[in-house]
Amino acid sequence: MTRTPGARAHGGVPIRPLMQRCLHAACLVAGLSATLAMSGCFGLAAGGAAIGTLAFVDRRTIGTQTEDQGIELKAVSRLREGLRDAASNVSVTSYNRKLLLSGKVADEQARTSAQSLVAKVENVRSIHNELVVDPSATTLSDATTDSTITARVKASFVDAKDLHTQAFKVVTDTGIVYLMGIVTQREGERGAQIASRVSGVRKVVTIYDLVTEDELARLNQQTPR
Repeated sequence: MTRTPGARAHGGVPIRPLMQRCLHAACLVAGLSATLAMSGCFGLAAGGAAIGTLAFVDRRTIGTQTEDQGIELKAVSRLREGLRDAASNVSVTSYNRKLLLSGKVADEQARTSAQSLVAKVENVRSIHNELVVDPSATTLSDATTDSTITARVKASFVDAKDLHTQAFKVVTDTGIVYLMGIVTQREGERGAQIASRVSGVRKVVTIYDLVTEDELARLNQQTPR
């Protein structure tokens, strides 16, 4: 997830260093350090290096992973140029070329404009505009809480033992958990059920690419991509 930062909560207009959010979660949830290392938070902080280390457990092709990173950067750039300060609390996440807009904007006009701006980004399959109209700024405490919830969800997936944690992209904004991924119906339902039981989660929104068990088996048989 790439966030366009707020002046009060996340610094100025430039993209806020994503490693900072990871460090907040690691400090608060030290016991979940292994989970954080596997999570999307670490991957984004590491940038392109994450592709080499995590590609073997990611159901996306390497090409798609690279496209997703490019989509996020281009979308953030368009939001910064088009919305300026109105983009301060908007987060952008691309998974399998599905683009998620989450966070807060000051008014409905900014919400609509955000979608129009990212619609011009190449290779985006679909846009999921989950922006909430709320003029209040996201605080550092809010961001830290969201990072902690993400870590708890990932840890719960590991504890469940019947899910592949890396099949899911977990994004949390203001207590709302967004689950993205290439999953089967069973995995998707199980993941949503587990996430909904995590402390601090207000709501779970699923944005999946559903595959059959046979399709999943073929994905698992593919050589490193």
